[in-house]
Formats: sequence, structure tokens, C-alpha cells
Amino acid sequence: MASCFSGSHFGPGSQEYIPVAEFYADKSVFVTGGTGFMGKVLVEKLLRSCPKIKKIYLLMRPKRGQDVASRLTELTQSPLFETLRKERPQELNKIVPIVGDITEPELGISPADQAMLCQKVSVVFHSAATVKFDEKLKLSVTINMLGTQQLVQLCHRMLGLEALVHVSTAYCNCEREQVEETVYAPPAHPEHVVTLVQTLPDDLVDRITPDLVGDRPNTYTFTKALAEDMLIKECGNLPVAIVRPSIVLSSLREPVKGWVDNWNGPNGIIAAVGKGIFRTMLGTGGRVADLVPVDTVINLMIVCAWRTHFKRGEGVVVYNCCTGQQNPITWQRFVKTSFKYMRKHPFSEVVWYPGGDITGNRVKHGALSLLQHRLPAHLMDLVSRATGNKPMMVRVQNKLEKASACLEYFTTRQWAFADDNVQALCGALAADDRATFDFDVTNIDWDAYIESYVLGIRRFLFKESPDTLPKSRSVLRRLHILHIVTQVATVLFLWRFLFSRSDALRNIWRRIVDYLTRAARLLMAIA
Repeated sequence: MASCFSGSHFGPGSQEYIPVAEFYADKSVFVTGGTGFMGKVLVEKLLRSCPKIKKIYLLMRPKRGQDVASRLTELTQSPLFETLRKERPQELNKIVPIVGDITEPELGISPADQAMLCQKVSVVFHSAATVKFDEKLKLSVTINMLGTQQLVQLCHRMLGLEALVHVSTAYCNCEREQVEETVYAPPAHPEHVVTLVQTLPDDLVDRITPDLVGDRPNTYTFTKALAEDMLIKECGNLPVAIVRPSIVLSSLREPVKGWVDNWNGPNGIIAAVGKGIFRTMLGTGGRVADLVPVDTVINLMIVCAWRTHFKRGEGVVVYNCCTGQQNPITWQRFVKTSFKYMRKHPFSEVVWYPGGDITGNRVKHGALSLLQHRLPAHLMDLVSRATGNKPMMVRVQNKLEKASACLEYFTTRQWAFADDNVQALCGALAADDRATFDFDVTNIDWDAYIESYVLGIRRFLFKESPDTLPKSRSVLRRLHILHIVTQVATVLFLWRFLFSRSDALRNIWRRIVDYLTRAARLLMAIA
């Protein structure tokens, strides 16, 4: 694919280089999933780095009694948009909510809004998806597959569509250890799966889900693979690109370091580890943890649309947005570095000194889970009941262990995601664009990134002010001392218990003492 970019200057009908921001000038963009984690970063980046963009239409639905206008106000008031609010607040007026629902026929968009979108939109970013690993198959099919199908049908009616960027996942082909930048044959016929979930009762669909999903770990990876196949079959001559990120974490740099707004994936686990209530996880420490910052993925998506328009005759191009090939980090290093910065920047109200490990031994993991998770949780709930407080730790541990189980498939395996197309696209950019829309993963300093990740969890998830750090560090120092005392006391208790019941241990101990005494006398004689 690199040959496509020999001669990095290209533009419409000429060899003149068109900067990425200029490509978006006077164009309108339609975004699905714009209120999700990645969608928010996409909208903010387009407004900040493509100042001549015309409009950004966001597919939004009323939620929990809020209409779309209220939801949009809430969105733009989040810390993510702080830079824009301060420096160029007028840019936020370019966001236009479109009432709709990805689960509804025709995306729930009114005929008038459909007609308007078809007239005005030039670029579409489709990031709406259910990312819950344990989602019911019926809902997962409705959102990830039928939502994609209906969006493609709308795109066929768009008169001036220049690019459709579909967000998939690197793990949609997780049954393969080597994953190329191509769309593979689906694990089942998408039409058959859709027919099954639409015709069978929900309880029967739930019962047959494991058989349908097969070797894949969850409905998410299964339906995302089927969605790619549906997209290829139905896109026709539309200018399409597929972006497949791996495990998406907090922002690397933009618009603020460490920004994160959800407990999904490793976020909830790391947060619990920092609070001292989660200490063991099943995984292979030496395996590569393919983690990627959210702003890296967004920059790639924005540039993909630019490239797709100027190279639209080359068909659907897939981009594996991953770090494992160019800048790998192991799970062991990720966990140890997280501990380092959770101790440097401790969270408030820590229950115990953060520590623990990732282990590939299931027996050891099970024993540690019992001793370090379940038993303490039950004891804490017992104390809560006795003091008239609401017990909650057992419920929290159940949720954490469920989340941990969902990640086990990914922490115990390793994949090699080819990223030739991503590297070639990076090489096609001018220096200014490469700096503004940086998706070169070799620029990631993992140590600095994980520090900002921990600080981001502290600030954006736990809503803890930096002013609380001195007190949190003081508390952690006391917990560290208590942790060490507890460890020493436990060892002494076990030794005393075993020593009192074993003649062999007592004989070994006497021999050790005798040897040390003779050695000390010898050293004194020499001196």
C-alpha cells in the first residue's frame, strides 16, 4: 500500500498538496456517536484544528428526560471543550444536533433532516456503537450492524459525499494472531444473523448466542466483524475508509493530557487498583498490551477522510490504529508503571496501599482473589452493617471481577496488527499536518503517558482537585507503613504457626541459628 503514497503531494486533479485543514474548509460533517468518548474528541479536534469547517451535525437522541439541546449544552460545557470555550467560543455554534437514534429505522432522523443532510454533508464519521463486551446480541446487532447498514443507505443519497470513515475495532478478527489491513470473510452470514435476532424470541437468542459467537470472546467483536462485511457489500462506489483502533485509553496531548470520561476497559480496573480495592488480575505479563491514546485515533480518522477523497478510486482502505508493532508495551510494564504513578499521585479516600500483580496462574489468581478481594469486601460490608452504613463493597467487587473477566481474553493473548497503511499515510503528510494531526505512535513516551493517564483518572473520573494531593500523599504514607507491618505480622504468624507444628522446621531453624552463631564467632576472631 505504501506505493499509493509515493509522491506525497496530492490534491484534487493535480499534484498540488492540499493541507488537511483546508480540505475541511467550507465543508459540513455528519458524526454518529458524537456524544461518546471518541466522538467528543473528534468534534473538539475538528473545531479547533479545522477552523474553516462549516457545520458539524451530531446524531443525538433525548436521554433521561433531557432534550438534544440540553445534551449539547452539557457536552460543550465539559472540560474537553475548555480551550475552545476560552479562546474561540464562537466555534461551538457550528455544532448542530440532529434528533435521531441509531437503533431506529432510518436512524430515527426526520425526512426533513435527512433531506438537509443529503444536500449539505461532505464527510461522515460513523463511530456510533455499543462497546459493552457483554451486550445482548440483539441490541449489539441492531446498533453495530443495522445502524451501519442504515447509515450507508443514507450516504448513498448524499449528493456531495467525499468520505465515509467507519470506526471498527482491531479485535474484530481476534481469532487470528496476524491481522492484516484487509476485510476478512465474516464469521457468519450477516443477513442470517439479522434474520435470527429479528424473528426469534429474545430468550432463545440469548441461549444460542454462545454458539453463534463461537471462538470470539463477546458479541462486540462478533458484530463488528459482521458490520465490516455488510459495509463492503453495500457501500458500492462510496468513498469509504475503515479505522480499527485497539484498546483506546485517555488522550495523549489534546486538548488536555489524560482526558477520559468513562469506566470502560482498563479504566475501571486501574481506578479500583488506585483505591487499593483490586490487587490481582489474570493475564500474561509479557504479552503486548496494544493500547492507543484517543487523540491518536481521532487524528488518524480526520486524515483518513482527507486521503479517502483524494484517492477514492482505490476502493475501501483499512487502517489498523495500534501501537504493538511500532511502540509496544507489555501488560507487566503497564501495570507496574501504573502502580508507580498511583503512589506518586494517590487518589483520595484510598482504602489500602495500591499494589498487586498480573498473573497467568489461574490457581494463584483464584486464591489471591479470595484473600485480597472477596474476604476483605465481606469484612468491610460487615463493619458497614454494624455501624449502620450501607454495605457496598461486595457489590463493587462483583462488578470489578466481571469487568476483569471481560478483559481476560485480551490480557492472556497477543496479536500482530499490520499497520502499513497507517505508516504510509503518515509519510504522505506535510510536516505541519504531521504535527497538527499526529498519529505517529512512535512519539508516545509510555512512562509520561501513563502518568497523565493516572492523573486523568484522578481528575476527570474521580473529580479530585490537585489541591487534595498533599493530604492524599500523607494518608498513603500511613497506609504504606500499615501495609508493611501487616505483611511482616502475617509472615511471623505463619512461621510461628508452622514452627509450632513441625519438628523438621524446628530442626532446620536450630541449624540456621547454629550456623549464623559460628559464622559470627569466626568473623570476630578474624577481626
